Amino acid sequence: MAKRQANDNRSEMKRFLPSLLALCAWVIDVASADEGSSRKTPAVPEIRVEKDNWRGASLNDIRKVLESAAQELMPHADSSKWDNIIVSRSSKSPIVLFKRGKAGEYFVKLNTQGNFWCQYAYQFSHELGHIIAGYKDGDKGNLWLEESLCETASLFTMRKMREAWVTSPPYPNWKDYSKHLGSYAQDRIDDNLWPKGKSISEWYEENKDHLRENPTDRAKNNVIAAKLLPYFEENPKRWRAVRYLNECKSKKHRSFAKHLEDWKESCPNKEDKDFVAYLTKLFGVESSSD
Repeated sequence: MAKRQANDNRSEMKRFLPSLLALCAWVIDVASADEGSSRKTPAVPEIRVEKDNWRGASLNDIRKVLESAAQELMPHADSSKWDNIIVSRSSKSPIVLFKRGKAGEYFVKLNTQGNFWCQYAYQFSHELGHIIAGYKDGDKGNLWLEESLCETASLFTMRKMREAWVTSPPYPNWKDYSKHLGSYAQDRIDDNLWPKGKSISEWYEENKDHLRENPTDRAKNNVIAAKLLPYFEENPKRWRAVRYLNECKSKKHRSFAKHLEDWKESCPNKEDKDFVAYLTKLFGVESSSD
């Protein structure tokens, strides 16, 4: 009886084996196709954190925070290819270097340490803003706009991370940290409140000379950054337009009007052109004088 049962079992296995093998082959093919697709069009860049004096912070934990920041910002810029980012620590101001790696890697340096995850996220998001904007060396007369948009990127990302970490933090026990991400961004907004009753064009007219000479005045960068934030939160796809901000940048001096005109013309998408045209009106700039 036992022998007959064993024979029956073997017969059943022989009957179902071809179907089982076919199913396994299908699963492998689908997984391979998905993996290949993700390699071709990554939503976010690969991030590598260098061994450094991070004052006790785990390299893996740092990477998780930076990946979370990238995930909340970079996909909105709608690029099919982001070069990898290598992150190290600096005792000076955060920066993304003009120098690139042999494979095109970006080198980002952050001035933070320990488990101050808000600082990591805020600083890194600013540098991601430069990467999205196609930062390049050249005339600094209009750099203040890029710096301000990068501060907008930090605010935007921190607020998105706050929402994401409520349900999907990098680790389950980090869920309660979400509120700190939100409050960190709000503190930056509250510290640099928009002048009551003033339009963007009036603010620009009052500050344009100072901005041209002091493009990294963080107080003023943050004032206009917070004012621009709602436009990106209303439609995150507007980060796509920022990719073309520096297409025409060179060492040659350009007026702010010419900078905005070049930006608009560099955008291949009508929706992006319209957004830049709208910003141009907000700043009270009508036409180029160059």
